[in-house]
Amino acid sequence: MSAYSQLAALGERARMGSLTVPAPLRAMDSRGARAERPAAVLLLFGVLDSIPATSSKPLVSADLDILLVQRAATLSNHPGQVAFPGGGVEPRDASFIAAALREAREETGLDPSGVEILGTLAPVPVSVSNFMVTPVLGWWARQSPVDVVDYGESAQVFRVPVRDLLDPDNRLTATIKRDGHNYHGPAFTINGMVVWGFTAGILSHVLDELGWSVPWDASRQIPAPV
Repeated sequence: MSAYSQLAALGERARMGSLTVPAPLRAMDSRGARAERPAAVLLLFGVLDSIPATSSKPLVSADLDILLVQRAATLSNHPGQVAFPGGGVEPRDASFIAAALREAREETGLDPSGVEILGTLAPVPVSVSNFMVTPVLGWWARQSPVDVVDYGESAQVFRVPVRDLLDPDNRLTATIKRDGHNYHGPAFTINGMVVWGFTAGILSHVLDELGWSVPWDASRQIPAPV
């Protein structure tokens, strides 16, 4: 089965309600506050661009990647962190899908008409920023150039080979203590940066559900880069 077919099947599972968010993911990054503001992020998979995967391990197809951004260091929420394109839902947005596509266009210059929506996953609370985030799963059917649109919002826009994310050498556990509580969650090292928190949790969950993940050493820990 192709990567596209597997992603489409995952979207169908989400639509049917048979794809749940695990408790550790729902609890992560929480300070106990109630997440109220609706938001959406775009998990955009597509055929790899001209930059090949670094990993040579025979994991998932070598020609598959996902679009990510590094948030500007000046932002009040999650400054400098690697994230999916996305943000808060605005009154003009007809749906979570519309919000995710609008934010992706504003942050990366993506042409939304080239994105095939495969489904939406269950919303996840991110109480540290008071958002309830709906991940939108997409396939980049007709690719368009992407880059930073506003350096006040994003420092980088880049595409990451999924094979590099899956490589056990690039996986570890990020730890942080907030308000007397210890957080431990999955993390990835890519392009000299650490992906952790909500983004890493969603990535890890989706890769697990797709059956693409391979065993990795969760005892390798690093402090979360905050």
